[in-house]
Amino acid sequence: MKKNTTNHLWLKGLLKCALVLLALGTRGATAQPAATGADQNDVIAIDILLQPDATMLDRAGAINDLLRKDFPKGFALDASHRPHVTMAQRYVHTADLDKVYAAVGKVLASSNVTGLKLEAYKFYYIPDGPLGLQGIVIKPTPELLKLQQAVIDAVTPFVVKNGTAAAFVPPSEGAIVPGLIEYVEVFVPEHSGEHFMPHVTTGLATREYLDKMAAEPFESFTFSPVGAAVYHLGNYGTATTKLHEFDLKP
Repeated sequence: MKKNTTNHLWLKGLLKCALVLLALGTRGATAQPAATGADQNDVIAIDILLQPDATMLDRAGAINDLLRKDFPKGFALDASHRPHVTMAQRYVHTADLDKVYAAVGKVLASSNVTGLKLEAYKFYYIPDGPLGLQGIVIKPTPELLKLQQAVIDAVTPFVVKNGTAAAFVPPSEGAIVPGLIEYVEVFVPEHSGEHFMPHVTTGLATREYLDKMAAEPFESFTFSPVGAAVYHLGNYGTATTKLHEFDLKP
């Protein structure tokens, strides 16, 4: 599959983010049906994510404030742009959402999600012209990778191919970034398993400013998830609309 430069940067950064172009789906998964014709109206792009604790929220919020001073038109971390750690992004039929919630809920109920200790250790950003989409990178742990694979396996039976911009929350202005559409399509396997780069997105700024930030020492810190949810994806891969929140055991 050919990619233009912008798409390539999105895919490489967001799923190294992990951010693996082979066949779609997890290892051993069966081929999924393509969403075509009228079915496109029933396809939704979802983000199955972990919600970070106050330590991460405070740090991400402070960084977002700095980025918005450099680029005021960037987005704030608010109700429509929740800081989060993506576990999987997939296209599914809206009619199957309840089945997705049930399948993923079983995985989370049997996992000690809130007991995960995660270390944030550096910045990264995805270039997009003169701007960059920045995030805080988290070290993947064996426990986090195991949880991600279990979540992917749970949602795989409901995944559909060939999602379009109509699967996302419509942006208030402009259009859905083309690279994002492909990014969700290839999240598995290109941004999962050994390619998984967990992160928390912090915002948009000029590349010049982000380069300066990246050159400064990063003060690493640890945090834990306090929740998990499924969100409807918006532009730039933001968690825009909460669809379902899971009740995690303490």
